[in-house]
Amino acid sequence: MEYLIDKLNHFNKSNFPVDRVTKFLENKTLNQSEISDYALFKNEKYSRNLVYKDKDFEVLIVCWGPGQCAPIHGHEGEKCWMRIESGSLQITNYRLLSLHPLSLEMINQDDLDSGSLDGPADIHSVKNISNQKAVSLHIYTKPFAQCDIYLPEKGVVERKSLVYDSINKISC
Repeated sequence: MEYLIDKLNHFNKSNFPVDRVTKFLENKTLNQSEISDYALFKNEKYSRNLVYKDKDFEVLIVCWGPGQCAPIHGHEGEKCWMRIESGSLQITNYRLLSLHPLSLEMINQDDLDSGSLDGPADIHSVKNISNQKAVSLHIYTKPFAQCDIYLPEKGVVERKSLVYDSINKISC
C-alpha cells in the first residue's frame, strides 16, 4: 500500500496523467494482506474505508456485501479510478443530458471481475450483483466531502455528505 501511495504522490506532480495512472493501476496488484486492515464490511450498506488522504488525493477500500449498491452519483469533475480487488461489481456509466428536467442517458453497463479497472468515472452507479462479498480500491484526486446523487425516478439531484466508515490512515 505504501508503494501505491508513493507512486500516486509521484503522479500528483504531473496532475495525475490519466493514461499513466491507468496503466499503473492496471499492472499494480495489491495482495490480501495489504487490504485486510481496511476491509470493514457493514450489513446495512457498502462501507467506505479511508486508507490515505491529503489535499491532492485520497485512497479508499470500499467493501460491498451481496446486493449492496452506490446510487447514481457524480465525482465533482475530479479524476477517479476504481479497481476491483476481489469479487465482482456492476458499473453503469451515465451522461447528464439535462438537469431541468433531470435526464440521464446510460452510456454502458459492465459486469467487472477482480483485477478490472474503471475510470476515470464521471457519473455512475456501482452494484454488487453477486451473492459474494466484493472489495474495490478507489483513488480520488482532489478529495471532496459531498457529491451529487441523481434520482431520475424523482426527477431531482440531491447533495449528499460523504462519510468514512473507518479511518485507518497510512501516513507517508
